[in-house]
Amino acid sequence: MKDEQGRHITGRVRWRRFAVLCVPGFTATAALAVALANGALAASFAVSGQQFKVSADQLTGDGFAQYGSVDTNARDDLIPVAVTGIRKAKLDNLCQSVVTHLPIIGDISLKLSAGGGGKSVEATDLFMDATQISGDASFNNIEIGRDASTLDKGPDGAQGMQDLFSQQADDVSIKNLRTTAWATTAGTFRLNGLSMKISKGKQECF
Repeated sequence: MKDEQGRHITGRVRWRRFAVLCVPGFTATAALAVALANGALAASFAVSGQQFKVSADQLTGDGFAQYGSVDTNARDDLIPVAVTGIRKAKLDNLCQSVVTHLPIIGDISLKLSAGGGGKSVEATDLFMDATQISGDASFNNIEIGRDASTLDKGPDGAQGMQDLFSQQADDVSIKNLRTTAWATTAGTFRLNGLSMKISKGKQECF
C-alpha cells in the first residue's frame, strides 16, 4: 500500500476502528472482573477440573431462582454455568457420582446415594452450578425473563448480574432430575440414609 506521495505504508492501524471493535470485549471482561471482586459470581471457591452428575427421582422446593453466571477454577479460568437456587429443597433417591481417570489404574468412580426409603434428603439455601439439567418440571407463579439482579424469591444472594436473563417461581417440582454440575453449595444439607462407594470402572448415576 502507498500514500498520496507514492511512499510505502507499513503497519498502519486505524485506532478508532480498533477501539470500537475492542470496547465490547474489554467491557465484558471488566464486568466479569467487577463481579468477581464483588462476589457476584457463582461458587465462592475454585471448582475442580471435574464435573459430577446428580440424579433424583424427584426434587421439590420452595423459593426457586435460576440465572446465568460464571465459576472459576484454580487457574482462574472462567466457566459459564446456570445457577439454580432453592430456599428449601427435598430430594428423593438422590445419587451423586464422579469418575476420575488415573494412570495405570484407569477409571475410579465415587458414588454417593441418600434419601431412599421415604426419608428425603433435605437442604436449605441450595445452589447448583450446572451445565445441563433435565427432567419433568412444574412451577407455580413463574416469572421468565426477569432481570437477574432483581431476583427475590430464591435464597439470600441468589441474584445475577444486571441486565442478564433469569427466571424465578414460588416453588418448583422436578421429576426424574438429571444434572451435570461443577459445584453445589448449601446452608444445610441433611443426607438421610447416606451411602458412599468407591469402585473401579465407570459407575455413574446416569
